[in-house]
Amino acid sequence: MRTISATTARRLAITRQRLVGQTSKSSADSIFDVVKDLGFLQLDPTNVVAPSHQLVVFSRVGPYQPKHLETLLWDERRLFESWAHAASIVVTEHYPIYRWIMHRVATGKGFWHGFTTSGERQSQRVLAWMKANDALRRSMMRQIRERGPLPSRAFEDRSTGAWRSSGWNNGRNVGMMLFYLQMMGQLMVAGRSGGQKLWDRPERCLPTWTPKTRLGEPAIVRWAAEISLRALGVASPTDIREHFIRWKYVNLPAALAFLEKQGRIEQVTVRDGDRPWPGTWYVHADDHVILDRIEADSWSPRTTLLSPFDNLIIDRRRTRLMFGFDYTMEIYVPAAKRRYGYYAMPVLHEDRLVARIDPAFNRDKMQLSVRGVSVEPGRDDLQVARATRGAIAGLATFLGARAIDYDGKVPSRWRRVLSA
Repeated sequence: MRTISATTARRLAITRQRLVGQTSKSSADSIFDVVKDLGFLQLDPTNVVAPSHQLVVFSRVGPYQPKHLETLLWDERRLFESWAHAASIVVTEHYPIYRWIMHRVATGKGFWHGFTTSGERQSQRVLAWMKANDALRRSMMRQIRERGPLPSRAFEDRSTGAWRSSGWNNGRNVGMMLFYLQMMGQLMVAGRSGGQKLWDRPERCLPTWTPKTRLGEPAIVRWAAEISLRALGVASPTDIREHFIRWKYVNLPAALAFLEKQGRIEQVTVRDGDRPWPGTWYVHADDHVILDRIEADSWSPRTTLLSPFDNLIIDRRRTRLMFGFDYTMEIYVPAAKRRYGYYAMPVLHEDRLVARIDPAFNRDKMQLSVRGVSVEPGRDDLQVARATRGAIAGLATFLGARAIDYDGKVPSRWRRVLSA
């Protein structure tokens, strides 16, 4: 069994996340290659800087034209919106995986909490609610069939029983019906207009070349597990289970055992000094070449800002182990109690998370405001500050900002460098 250092493990993870080397030229093809390697781009409505999925691409491609991502989604249809780790942009080539998920959801075998007992209970509740509100479903499907893509506001609420929850979707019957129909494969997001989703039938959205192969459940789980592991670089079974199609890996131990027997994946030992990381760790067999390069010190790091929903850090437990970095979003923390800021973006410098920048983009003034900078202990080197300044300048270029304003709390040593 190969033994690698924690540093090598971090660098492999960063490499597989496309966060090393020179940024590529902005094009639909280069962006597609990034999304395919990552497996998904998580969607989130927070837009204090830019939508998260756009920021994830920026961290890997550099300043790019968002129209290229839109082309992939709505013109070429090489990407589409579905549910992976969470609400996400995913790859059309992987459609058989999502069709399998949709079928399980539609037959009551899992939902929010994955394909587990609690997920099945949630799924049964959803199916019962949909049956009770079948008139609403039939009315919506008829309008879409006759009129084509429609936003949620086009539908009259004909529900006979409101959707009840303790969250933001309580009583949002039309919105929840659309969401559940998407989860079951009966509707898809066909486009967006003014930020609003347009809904249509899948057969009118998917390209003709969409894979139609129907694979058995074990083959689907093995395929998804490989995508997850390749994106993570080095991963434990728990990491794999909680990434990509989170909590939906039916009988994952058997899938990993099969892949290992076939030589597709291999176990490694990860040592942090004299102490091994606990549990079982895997790398993909195809990544030995990358490991060899990293251990030969042939590695080209760079410095960039990461969205709070970035694929590299979305698993906070894994981030603590791999980087020693404890990250918590503070969007829902009262302003007076925030330590790092409303939308603090970690700074990745080489193979470490060295600081947090709290930015906001004023679209009226076309100004990027940095409302705070927090530097990790032992990472206040001015070389790191200069690299961070370059990363912030790259973000400003991507946003089209005409100025950068450091109007918040910034360490004095860094302020002179950042504002130079």
